[in-house]
Amino acid sequence: MAFVSGRRTFANLMKYIKLAVSFNFGEVTSVIIASVLLPFLPITPIQLLVQSLLYDLGQLTLPYDNVDEEYLKEPKKWSIKSLKNFMLFMGPLSSCFDMIVFASIWFIFSIRDVTTFQTIWFSYGVVSNLVGMHIIRTAKKPFVESNANKIVYASSIILSIIAIIVPYTALGTVIGLVSNPISYLSIIIGVPILYCIVALFAKKIYIKKYGEWI
Repeated sequence: MAFVSGRRTFANLMKYIKLAVSFNFGEVTSVIIASVLLPFLPITPIQLLVQSLLYDLGQLTLPYDNVDEEYLKEPKKWSIKSLKNFMLFMGPLSSCFDMIVFASIWFIFSIRDVTTFQTIWFSYGVVSNLVGMHIIRTAKKPFVESNANKIVYASSIILSIIAIIVPYTALGTVIGLVSNPISYLSIIIGVPILYCIVALFAKKIYIKKYGEWI
């Protein structure tokens, strides 16, 4: 039916917008904080552009995503207030995990080399955004209670792998990345998994407080 297709399109549009505003707000906050605390930039402009391109490609598959049946039962309204609430709630949460990455690189791994630091942040940024996309795309538990479209799953996996591999390629060299030890994958993959766990609890709090998710 036409109205169902319209509601599905609106839902997937809201997923993209809320994902973009929350993660972009969080990333900008993280970069500002890191730029103040660190003796160098956590990521260069060209690295940020390539990083953004990779996770934007993943987000562009959201128009093909599945939508929970509960969401389609009634029409939804466009609300700037809803976007603001979501951005101010989920954005700082993602920024907190960025700080965990910065602290892990600096204090646990004792990394002081600029290019190594930027390389880890580059790969982590893509993986965390693509993993976070699955938390944000549904009010339910992702992977268990609500499954994304196969295209969304495939793009998330492929682009995450590409983000991890890029530093070992000629493209990585051109944009100032370096080959890192495999042990650093504990940050690149481990922290996004931790984010998923915490974000699930944050999602419950948000829904209880605002009565909505997407």
